Amino acid sequence: MVQQLALPAARVKSRPLEIVSRFWSWLFLLLLLLFFSLTGPGFFSFLNLQSIANDMALALLMSLGQTFVIIAAGIDLSTGFTMGFAAVIEAVVLNALVGRLPLGLGLALPLSILIALGVGTLPGLVNGILIGRLRVPPFIATLGMYGIARGLGFIFSGGGQPVSVQTPGVGDIGNGYLLYYHPAVGFSWLHAPLLPPGARPRDLISILPFPLIVAIVAFLLCYWLLSRTRFGRHTYALGGAPEAARRAGIPVARQTLKLYMLSAFLASVAGVLYVLRFTNGDANAGDPLLLDSIAAVVIGGASLFGGEGTMVGTLIGTLIIYVIQNGLVIIGIDPYWQFVAIGAVIILAVLMDQAKARVLNR
Repeated sequence: MVQQLALPAARVKSRPLEIVSRFWSWLFLLLLLLFFSLTGPGFFSFLNLQSIANDMALALLMSLGQTFVIIAAGIDLSTGFTMGFAAVIEAVVLNALVGRLPLGLGLALPLSILIALGVGTLPGLVNGILIGRLRVPPFIATLGMYGIARGLGFIFSGGGQPVSVQTPGVGDIGNGYLLYYHPAVGFSWLHAPLLPPGARPRDLISILPFPLIVAIVAFLLCYWLLSRTRFGRHTYALGGAPEAARRAGIPVARQTLKLYMLSAFLASVAGVLYVLRFTNGDANAGDPLLLDSIAAVVIGGASLFGGEGTMVGTLIGTLIIYVIQNGLVIIGIDPYWQFVAIGAVIILAVLMDQAKARVLNR
């Protein structure tokens, strides 16, 4: 009887710890927003918050693909240079097609994007075959593809230099917004309005940058794919118990192939957006984003052992990284401390994951 009473009491005591361990990333993000809002002038302004969201768009795309792979107990170290490789292909093909096709940019741009996405998905295809069919460990397979994609990016760019895109209009697309507002003329869709004499240009407000829109659409599709489809259920099963998944009739090799191709495809989308935004294709474009993409997934609650993770958690993890980066700059902290802060948060995320496991196993 005493033991029966003690069990509910223990559960009541552990419930606050369980809640904190499950939702610590949400709480941490709220604390960051509160801290930087109080200490950083202009941090909580609409323009700065939109800037944070736009800056994280490329990293979020890579993190979404990484989420699928990590939930399936894998890892993809090749996404950074897959993004750079796709960016180089996009820039080279676009430069080659413009002026040679009818309709100019109107035909050359969609065609170059399709080619870049197709070529950029090939590293994922190779990764999937190596890991799913040939049983090569994900770390080794994707580390090898990391080097291959890096080398191909340097080769196609002609020695590692960024491939400049001089075609007029490309930067306007990548740096454009869905909506513009000015008190003198009201709202304008897709392009900035012509201002009347005497209107101040600084009063023009740009709303929803195109890279952010692409990232939002990708997030919604990935959320649906992971949480509402058989593909998502198979992904969790593959990470939680691969042998049981195989015995249950789940095509493990085919599922693995799809996961790594999806990861490479999303990295390639990030590469295309990079070209549209910065008007050049750089083989090193995604290298700084690789660790950010993995960190965002881990901070968001995914387990590196597989079977756990959500798209919402990855979104929160990405926000935490970019809020830290932006906030430290605004309050005047040396940028190198960003790496220290993000590294500390990654360690905190792992500790919280271990604490959650201990609480739930009591």
